[in-house]
Amino acid sequence: MNQEINNSLEYKIFGLTIEYLSIFYGSFLILWGVIVSFVSGSDSLTSFIPSLIGLPILIFSNLSIKFVSKKKIFMHIVVVFGLIAFLGGLDFFRSVFSGNTFQNFWADTSRLILLITGTFFIYQCIKSFIHARKN
Repeated sequence: MNQEINNSLEYKIFGLTIEYLSIFYGSFLILWGVIVSFVSGSDSLTSFIPSLIGLPILIFSNLSIKFVSKKKIFMHIVVVFGLIAFLGGLDFFRSVFSGNTFQNFWADTSRLILLITGTFFIYQCIKSFIHARKN
């Protein structure tokens, strides 16, 4: 009964708790980095940056589900990596302001994906934290 009450009080987006949304987001970033690296034929490790950001998001999201007593700290770590994704995505504007937008199509697309998804993810995390504080 107590678990049911806790579940109804949790913030959800698309029917997912923030922990499961984080798992989805981390998995997405990992796959994005791998796919873009292979599709673009890039030999550079920088094409794997989304994957390197997504991996800790995935790991700490899973840990927050497994170790509920440490959920708060693990989810704060997840948000830090979400913020890193957002900040990395801001680099997209460097190519916009220099007039070189999409000259390196895959790099700029990855930055734009990090910017858009990072913004959405951070926004949802903030809403989740506010919701948790109210409850």
